[in-house]
Amino acid sequence: MNNLSHSSTSVFTTAALLPSGLGLFRSSVAPRRPFSLTAVGCCRCSLAPVPRARGGGDNSNSSPSFSHRQRRNLFSISNKMSEKYAPAKRVAGQKQDVWSIVNEAAAASPVQPIVNMGQGFFGYNPPQFIIDAAKGALDRVECNQYSPTKGRPRLKKAIAKAYSPFFGRELDAETEVTITTGANEGMLSAFMGFIEPGDEVIIFEPFFDQYLSNIEMPGGTIRYVPLHPPADGAERTSSAANWRIDFDELERAFTSKTKMIVLNSPHNPVGKVFSKEELTKIGDLCLKHKVIILSDEVYDRLYYVPFTRIATLSPELAKITLTVGSAGKNFYATGWRVGYLIGPPELIKYVAAAHTRICYSSVSPLQEAAAIGFEMADKEGFWDQAVAEMKGKVDRFCEVFDELGIPYSVPEGGYFVLANLKRVKLPEGYTFPDHVKDRPRDFKMSWFLIMELGVAAIPPTEFYTDEKAEIAEDWMRFAVCKNDDVLQQAKERLRGLKKYME
Repeated sequence: MNNLSHSSTSVFTTAALLPSGLGLFRSSVAPRRPFSLTAVGCCRCSLAPVPRARGGGDNSNSSPSFSHRQRRNLFSISNKMSEKYAPAKRVAGQKQDVWSIVNEAAAASPVQPIVNMGQGFFGYNPPQFIIDAAKGALDRVECNQYSPTKGRPRLKKAIAKAYSPFFGRELDAETEVTITTGANEGMLSAFMGFIEPGDEVIIFEPFFDQYLSNIEMPGGTIRYVPLHPPADGAERTSSAANWRIDFDELERAFTSKTKMIVLNSPHNPVGKVFSKEELTKIGDLCLKHKVIILSDEVYDRLYYVPFTRIATLSPELAKITLTVGSAGKNFYATGWRVGYLIGPPELIKYVAAAHTRICYSSVSPLQEAAAIGFEMADKEGFWDQAVAEMKGKVDRFCEVFDELGIPYSVPEGGYFVLANLKRVKLPEGYTFPDHVKDRPRDFKMSWFLIMELGVAAIPPTEFYTDEKAEIAEDWMRFAVCKNDDVLQQAKERLRGLKKYME
């Protein structure tokens, strides 16, 4: 696959900045400003009195005058109406989110164009057989109309056939697979289908930020368990496997209110593939406490070490596990928003019920294209090629960290690299905007990289609670799912860090 033939979409200027809609948490969806309404209903009218025309009298062309009492009453009405239009707490966060901060820095940076190593969208197109399938689907009448709410039969059958070997049995496409509008909506549907107000959900830090808003939407309460980085992570490079779970901490997180736990393997942003031993311990706790497992496996085709699916460890775990997948991640088409869940019928039916109420059905032509993708991927040798290609990108990009002596976690899967920038010293007296200077060190480093080197990367404390943010404040997340020329340009610019290192 020659990705260099595609236009490079990972270098951007101030006219094409980072998308900001990647999560509701911390105001990534900005709350709508309440309308400023007056008694006459004009949202731009001023309530200040307008002077009469000279001469006074009952001049029909003169503007009305308001008494103090009238103005007070009008303000009271306006305030009450504004309160009615106030945003719900679930979307009205307080902190400025990381995506808008990166946008701001990119717009202000004197180094242009910015090399975008921040967000995990691909810098190249899906394989040609997938694109051809999408184009062909658009010519078919039935592919331009509503699909069945649980997904197009062809896609469900293709997924069941593709995943049956992993599960060691034949999956029932009708009852054990459901299609969603992206994996994220699939997870929201799972939470909506099972979480009641007051129910608790356990997630690991760092987390995909959408988990938080998705859990809070139905009224769930989140209990956090951190992944602990290697103690010598600032001194030497090591495998992402060395980010470990404290199982005593995990067990304490389970309570009588725990309804669900969220796993993510391969993990974003750490790149850890949970071992069979780790998954077995997690599974045992879930069986003990009768907890549903939501296993986010959207990077399941990009693993560089043996990969175990928790649902395959035992029939008992299979009965309580919902496995989440992403055709968009699998086929380099994150904008298609085609996701899927695999699980036992008694769980899948409630996910499908919630999905129907959230968005009814998913995009028909792209479901058809994804179905053809799953049918052809093995014949085209696509899966093996994808792994080799992405592992090559990881290795080539990390060469610059080896040159500079910057330690990093070698990912076991996915396409994110966490580098430890503790040795990079921010210049004394460097000026940061107010909403950055009070954030953890990695936010300052992200701003600095954009302003001084023109390289965008994501501060991983965004994926931690404030209480645990210090765990990650020396790290920075880079996405390597970019064209090779973009990776090369990023490496060249990152060499500029040398003068800021001890």
